[in-house]
Amino acid sequence: MISFRYGGKAGKRLTLAVSDELIAVRTRDRAPATSDVPFEAAAFSLEARDVLSEFELVTRFHEAGVDVLRARPERGARALRDQARKVLKKEKSVRFAGRVLADPKSQAPVLYTENLFVKFDDDTSRSACRQTLRKRGLEIREELAYARNAFFVAAKEDIGLEVFDLATALLEDPAVELCHPELIRRMRNRAAFAPQWHLKRTQVGGQTIDEHANVEAAWPLSEGAGIIIAVIDDGVDLDHEEFRSSGKIVSPRDVTRRTDNPRPGSGNNHGTACAGVACADGAFGASGVAPRARLMPIRLASGLGSQAEADAFMWAAQHGADVISCSWGPADGDWWDPADPVHNEVVPLPDSTRLAIDWAIANGRNGKGCVIAWAAGNGNESVDNDGYSSYEKVIAVAACNDKGVRSAYSDFGRANWCAFPSNDGVPVRTPGIWTTDRSGVAGYNSGQVSRGDAAGNYTNSFGGTSSATPGVAGVAALVLARNPELSWDEVKNILKQSCDRIDTANGNYDANGHSAWYGYGRVNARKAVELAVPTQADRIVKFSAIQDVPIRDLKTSRLAVPVAETANLKSLKVTVDIEHTYIGDLIVSIKPPTSMGAPAVVLHNREGRGTDNIKKTYDGVTTPALLNLNGRNPQGEWTLIVQDKEKLDTGKIRSVVLEMTV
Repeated sequence: MISFRYGGKAGKRLTLAVSDELIAVRTRDRAPATSDVPFEAAAFSLEARDVLSEFELVTRFHEAGVDVLRARPERGARALRDQARKVLKKEKSVRFAGRVLADPKSQAPVLYTENLFVKFDDDTSRSACRQTLRKRGLEIREELAYARNAFFVAAKEDIGLEVFDLATALLEDPAVELCHPELIRRMRNRAAFAPQWHLKRTQVGGQTIDEHANVEAAWPLSEGAGIIIAVIDDGVDLDHEEFRSSGKIVSPRDVTRRTDNPRPGSGNNHGTACAGVACADGAFGASGVAPRARLMPIRLASGLGSQAEADAFMWAAQHGADVISCSWGPADGDWWDPADPVHNEVVPLPDSTRLAIDWAIANGRNGKGCVIAWAAGNGNESVDNDGYSSYEKVIAVAACNDKGVRSAYSDFGRANWCAFPSNDGVPVRTPGIWTTDRSGVAGYNSGQVSRGDAAGNYTNSFGGTSSATPGVAGVAALVLARNPELSWDEVKNILKQSCDRIDTANGNYDANGHSAWYGYGRVNARKAVELAVPTQADRIVKFSAIQDVPIRDLKTSRLAVPVAETANLKSLKVTVDIEHTYIGDLIVSIKPPTSMGAPAVVLHNREGRGTDNIKKTYDGVTTPALLNLNGRNPQGEWTLIVQDKEKLDTGKIRSVVLEMTV
């Protein structure tokens, strides 16, 4: 087994198996990220062709110029793999023929490169970082702007699996905070005109469809003007009639090829449909949820876990994106086959991508944070196994169908935040969502479905959580256009509050109003836009205490905040500033006045060694238990309680601020 860590020295050790039956082949005439020429077209010798006849193609990583082949079961797989590597390495047309890693549960191939992501701690000088990398024989390919002292580096060619040992050795350096190889998996797409039943009550095929997201009703209040939606996907047809209006397209980018042309390649139809759901103009044949929002198309054709993946978020945030829509992620199991081993595959979020998302959250929109919507997945499996869509700072979007119940394929779990209308595994009353398709016959619709003279420019059968996600991204754009001062987490909370509970008989909503199938329910765009601007009766009041209360040696430290407000709470934010050194392990709680009849709410509970300097705001999004305090009179003494679980620690509680909406 091969091991690595995401999360640094204290991160969980993750493992991959060296496959006995897979090999990876790159031929010399294949340029990464640009060539679609298959390995079969290379100039192989008769000996090489003979051994290759014993293999079948599993998958192609076009952006890396690599094909993954599997030995046919009739022969001894491992011996055949080794024989093929030996023969192919002698071929002039072959750049390498290497072993392939596989997920231990699903056996899905995982391609490793000879590149690494390395982040040193913030206090290390840049010259010291560079010196350490040089000593290890690493070439700096890029200094990453989304995290201090972060680098994308290349090891020497043909290092092979030793790149994992190198990553482990680097991580043992006291100055190195994070380090892991670049690991690439297969990326799977989460695949107000009359047919657009997801926007309003309408007639389709003589049937009334009334299971929509109430989008058309929101347009008198907001159409998304002034907001930019970045769609990270497989490319967008920039010449489509619904995207050609002046100023519609902003900062286009292909992060795989590193060009400013994100037009789709052969078979890349997904991104155009997603972009249409989010923000098509609606001038010709299909309206997006936010028709006046602008579109930032970002083409990502690299595999899951690549550095290009992280670069996409950096580009979006640096170039003004307000909302980011991601309708892709790890491979899904077959939703109709409960025995598919892919259902149990756990795919973690790489540190390189996580830090890029964190940067977009912390720095996007001038510090208010980009709102990121992510497709929950189409495998009828646990969304919580997907490190991407289950990341706490994104919005995991599930799918519901035209009867107002769960789409059969939609993933389920704790991470689901909300649902949006889409198709079903088997069509119910409609084929799916009507949206933009690549112009002419290149896309999903090769002309069978038309709108007047625009045959092929639209499709009526787009679906999956792929379609639901840009729908929610569009609603977020409507909300931000109504109130641009909202932070990313405030938008996330507004989407939650706007949700309509659907399928109450089977949704199994818990005491907090959450369903594993639907999150907090189906998004209601009109309600979300109304919630974007507080009513005149709402007031925001702040109470604070600033004092250096020492933290030492298994003591419980307290800082009291007297609150004079008597009106009932509508929402609460708690901002703490705590300095803590040497060893971590703090429990931080806020205790309401006794008169509220509510227990203390735990804001922070860190296990494991490390520093715990905390300067953070907690609210109903990050700490749902705070919502239990809403509707109560907050008058009295609130207390910030910090319990230190280790000896010999030092630190201070510097301040606590309570921001109350009443």
